[in-house]
Amino acid sequence: MSPRVELAVAFRTLGCKVNRVESESIAAELLGRGARVVEECDADVVVINTCTVTSEADAKARKAVRHSLRLAQEPVVVVTGCLAALDAPALEALGQRVVVEADKAQVAARVAQVRRASSLPAAPRVVRRGEAFRTRVSLKIEDGCDNFCSFCIVPYARGVPRGEALSGVVAEAGALVEAGVREIVLTGINLGRYRDSATGADLADLICGVAATGIARLRLSSIEPPDLTPRLLAVLADTPAACRQLHIPLQSGSDAVLSAMGRAYTAAEYRALVTAARDALPGLTLTTDVIAGFPTETAEHHAQTLGFIESIGFSKLHVFRYSERPGTPAAAMPQLAPQVRAARAAALRERGERDRRMFLASHLGTEVEVLVETLENDIATGTTRDYVRVALPGTGLARGDMVSVTVDAVEEGRLVAR
Repeated sequence: MSPRVELAVAFRTLGCKVNRVESESIAAELLGRGARVVEECDADVVVINTCTVTSEADAKARKAVRHSLRLAQEPVVVVTGCLAALDAPALEALGQRVVVEADKAQVAARVAQVRRASSLPAAPRVVRRGEAFRTRVSLKIEDGCDNFCSFCIVPYARGVPRGEALSGVVAEAGALVEAGVREIVLTGINLGRYRDSATGADLADLICGVAATGIARLRLSSIEPPDLTPRLLAVLADTPAACRQLHIPLQSGSDAVLSAMGRAYTAAEYRALVTAARDALPGLTLTTDVIAGFPTETAEHHAQTLGFIESIGFSKLHVFRYSERPGTPAAAMPQLAPQVRAARAAALRERGERDRRMFLASHLGTEVEVLVETLENDIATGTTRDYVRVALPGTGLARGDMVSVTVDAVEEGRLVAR
């Protein structure tokens, strides 16, 4: 029998939260096989999970590969993710130690193979809990998107929506609960399109199944406006574990821009969905995404977006300055000057910061439930049900504890309990 080869593997994850979850799943499988997860400077193999949502994302991915190739120990660099799916030859051309594996389900086996460590035993992946992983655990339940927004390359990189088997998701959620996990975040590229092809179960059915495991908190990572159906809202309202916080991407408050983006709703329809959600889920907080400087956006459209955002009252605004991605319809449109995009993004961020400060201030003197995630120098930090960071005294606490505290102050964008 050939001697067992110990593998030291590092991860660099670029792009969205789904990529982060996928990297964690690969790491969990490798840990189950006996590998070690280490810093890049100590790694035999560096796994780079790439993003390709913009040209800038492509450039960051290539830069990450070149950086890993220059490390003194000369690791093998295994590249996966969306850019690997779209342009493997360009990545392979970066160096002889680059291995491209677009199929994330095969990355762990490929890592073992490239370092002649195929003797690593196949084993169930470890439960994603502990110092190597976050306290709030994300479960990927869906991949792919068929919205084909004019600015987005993701459907070409990830394909059409595909759901994980409901039984498998519920089983993994149950294992996490048994291991002591208190919050699960359901994650996907287009979460609302979740379907179990074998049973026909949808997202509402899956929420019921995961909630039945006894998880204390259940959160949705993001939901597209058309998928926020009355049935889904009713299930969330009847699920005590479901956090009263939703991330509903807006992208623009202008109907003309929404149409050019290929978004399947108007500003009025979005507003009606928000009203329905707040009626069904009292105390609901909303976060959103918005794009500044889309090619067809005029100054009037930008003003409409600012006004619409102010009227909704989001608790947090994620502002993205438009960056053209070759291969998308929007990239072929006449582009706005970079300084115009930057100025509009700055105005949106200023609006978002004002709303954020008001939202945080509304917590002063109130009692909040905090899931402790980190402990350092006797200070604990964690997250509330409405997705706000809190700092509190850490004496006697441990990661994963759930505690109720009274908010005394707002400092550096987070709540403070003394």
